[in-house]
Amino acid sequence: MNDEFRTADGGRIDRRRPVRFRFDGQDYEGREGDTLASALLANGVHQISTSIKYGRPRGIMAAGPEDPNALVQIEKPFPEPMLTATTVELVDGLEATSIPGQGRLSDEPDPARYDAMHAHCDVLVVGAGPAGLAAALTAARSGARVIVADADTEFGGALLGNGEELDRKPGTDWVRRAVAELDSLPDVRTLPRTTVFGHYEDGYFVAVQHRGDDAPSRQRIWRIRARETVLATGAHERPVVFTGNDRPGTMLAASARTYLHRYGVLPGKRAVVFTTNDSAYAAAIDLHDAGVEIAAIVDVRDVVPTYWASLCVERGITIRPDAAVVGTSGVDRVVSAHLVGLRSDEHQPVTVRQVVRCDLLLVSGGWNPAVHLHAQGRGGVRYSERIGGYVPEEDLRSVRSAGASAGVFATGDCLRAGAEAGEAAARAAGFDATAPEPPTAKNPPVLAGRTTWLLPSPADSGGANQFVDLARDATVADIRKAVGAGLDSVEHVKRFTTIGTAHDQGKTSGTLTTGIIAQLLGREPSRTTTFRAPYTPVAFAALAGRDRGDLYDPVRVTAMHDWHVQRGAPFENVGQWKRPWYYPRPGEDMAAAVLRECAAVRSGVGMQDVSTLGKIDVQGPDAAAFLDLVYTNKMSTLKVGRIRYGLMCTADGMVFDDGTVMRTGEHRYLISTTSGGAAGVLDWLEEWLQTEWPQLRVHLTSVTEQWATIALAGPKSREVLARVATGLELDNDAFPFMSWQDGVVAGRRARVCRISFSGELAFEINVPWWYGREVWEALHEAGRPFDITPYGTETMHVLRAEKGFPIVGQDTDGTVTPHDLGMGWAVSKKKDDFLGMRSFSRADNARPDRKHLVGLRPQDESLVLPEGSQLVASDVLPAPPVPMLGHVTSSYRSAVLGGGFSLALVKGGRDRIGDTVYSPVDGRLVPLTVTEPVFYDKEGARRDG
Repeated sequence: MNDEFRTADGGRIDRRRPVRFRFDGQDYEGREGDTLASALLANGVHQISTSIKYGRPRGIMAAGPEDPNALVQIEKPFPEPMLTATTVELVDGLEATSIPGQGRLSDEPDPARYDAMHAHCDVLVVGAGPAGLAAALTAARSGARVIVADADTEFGGALLGNGEELDRKPGTDWVRRAVAELDSLPDVRTLPRTTVFGHYEDGYFVAVQHRGDDAPSRQRIWRIRARETVLATGAHERPVVFTGNDRPGTMLAASARTYLHRYGVLPGKRAVVFTTNDSAYAAAIDLHDAGVEIAAIVDVRDVVPTYWASLCVERGITIRPDAAVVGTSGVDRVVSAHLVGLRSDEHQPVTVRQVVRCDLLLVSGGWNPAVHLHAQGRGGVRYSERIGGYVPEEDLRSVRSAGASAGVFATGDCLRAGAEAGEAAARAAGFDATAPEPPTAKNPPVLAGRTTWLLPSPADSGGANQFVDLARDATVADIRKAVGAGLDSVEHVKRFTTIGTAHDQGKTSGTLTTGIIAQLLGREPSRTTTFRAPYTPVAFAALAGRDRGDLYDPVRVTAMHDWHVQRGAPFENVGQWKRPWYYPRPGEDMAAAVLRECAAVRSGVGMQDVSTLGKIDVQGPDAAAFLDLVYTNKMSTLKVGRIRYGLMCTADGMVFDDGTVMRTGEHRYLISTTSGGAAGVLDWLEEWLQTEWPQLRVHLTSVTEQWATIALAGPKSREVLARVATGLELDNDAFPFMSWQDGVVAGRRARVCRISFSGELAFEINVPWWYGREVWEALHEAGRPFDITPYGTETMHVLRAEKGFPIVGQDTDGTVTPHDLGMGWAVSKKKDDFLGMRSFSRADNARPDRKHLVGLRPQDESLVLPEGSQLVASDVLPAPPVPMLGHVTSSYRSAVLGGGFSLALVKGGRDRIGDTVYSPVDGRLVPLTVTEPVFYDKEGARRDG
């Protein structure tokens, strides 16, 4: 097939440039400037998909993003699911397939790039139709910085598809002149192919720009901050509901006119036009003049518009007033329309008057202003009886609606309203603007429309084949069922029926639903559904921009990373960090390597790269008071040169993070956090500092990547450090536990802390990042006589679990308090307030059966419980539901304990110490003894060497 329904001339396509494409395995040809939908229509293809629930054939209904039917799967140039054929630009080699209402994700990596831009302007104009262009010109001539964004491939809006004349010239001539002037002004940015899909507070808008597959970035997200905004977003033509209104060949009248004038396409050969207002007459006349036989214009009004009637008489077009289309015939496409006469006093159908043969049924039930962005900005909307749709209740602060989006549809009125809105916006932004005289446009008299939502038919009195939301296969019968169940709110009906929840977000069905509910309940339409971003679907890839793949979650490595790689260490992902997991020697598996590393730390000396621990510098006169508020224990009493362990809780008293606090000066502290929690802790602290305690004079700075940190642990650690350190007194009296000193290690200035996460004598050596590997290698060399052993995160976990030290996020889950962990000693009773303090007095937080952190030893010492294993009280499982006591949080094999051991959260755990509980392992219940959580060196004698 080859452009069978293409006109001989006209349209805005480039007829000299054929474009070959494939749809459902069939080869076709279109023209440059086509959409996939217009090219298919040019080849006589109306059916483009099947419906999601009933599998009914569905055709092209509209010419823009409001189309509920035309979903396709793009296969080439890159697979993309669920794009609307009416918005897919035709490119050579395009391959697409029809889909049954839902697509499939591609299993191929997306080769395209995406990016983002931030922009500021004095006036943002959304929409570049008559109103938008008039607003932009007026504002731009005042000297204001203007951004104009429009979703279409070129500016002009309705003028591109209706052939109207301005100043007795084709309207698009004025569009070209307007765009050329805008492009010539230095402070104007024009953004075609750009959909503004979100409106947020304080003049913040988000848009997506489709730049094409050949552009450096395929799509771009624009984040725009505007002082003033003009919304000229137009309107969507509304269908009417009747039996069989979903058959392919049923199309919105203005869309058919757009296909003619913009793409040079005749959507059919013989058409019936069904309307409730004047706008469809222009479509009927234009299509007639282009060669389409107009079988009849069916108008529900008992009086037809004189102006349009005279034009129809000149062309021999039959008008049937006080009539309606109540049904269609056809299988894969409309072959006839069923007409009835109406009693004007009751507006109810009578007997079928005529069956009219046609292959195209054009429908116009009026117009719905596109109030989406206005409503997203929390602007109210009201129902207008004049147009049978919703219009902005009033302009928002710094945001004005103009043209069809405000319920003004005549082209001349749109031009005038746009210019006035542009003038007001520029003046509000501080510029001297004057609205120019707009170009003249035809202004035929308008006969009031007759709002019509639903036309019942004797053949389908229940409404099962009367479709309201074609994207969701939702019918009048579904609405009747919802109303019959007592739901009279459109929001409730929406959720009951799923109307308005598909890709088109109810652009054609939302107002219809409100009207049908009102008609069924015998009342006037009230509120509409909530308009939410995005206005049209946006690809996740576009929102991610360049933050994909490795850039989505950047890989962070320490200064010693290459050394670990050279030693063959596999890595564990901790937050964004790559941390050495263990260091296998030839012939060792992970279990053997970890047991060896644990033994080395317990008996000799080991070293670990702990640079990934979060480090936040806290400075300011109120630093001490601030830390007292965010930690459960008191930090203001900490002396310079000392360190204190601290817990942070959320406002509900649950453990959020833990770490150490080092006082480095009178008004300065350095706090450490868990590796994976550093960013979250900094964000948490900033949130409270900026929103709740802005009066505190405190500054927070992340310094995690400025320091390389090496943990030296084990009975021989002091001897190793002494071989490379100068200016440090290392004996216990001069350098007590939980203190720090500045000195020189391996020739580099260092800050050394007495901190232990293993329970052994230990030091943490902090040096500037760029000296990390140098100092690491010096310590490793100094430790050779003591058989120093590097150890990884798995060994660290075993060592700390033997000492009963919990890891936040592993041994806690957001429902655990410090008291549940047995760390009530870390909760100050001397402070007036801190985050979570009041929550500790809640009855629920004082229950004796709360889950406590305890230890578990399998009676079979060779067994290592799987982490996450559930715990029960009996050796025989009762009938479901089985009551659970808790679960295993950490579980390892220990060399010093001679077998497996675990930490667990158990209901009333501290009262169960010595009891036996059970866990299902490999299909059997194994007995476990509940113990204290500290398994090794309970007295802490090894801490000082």
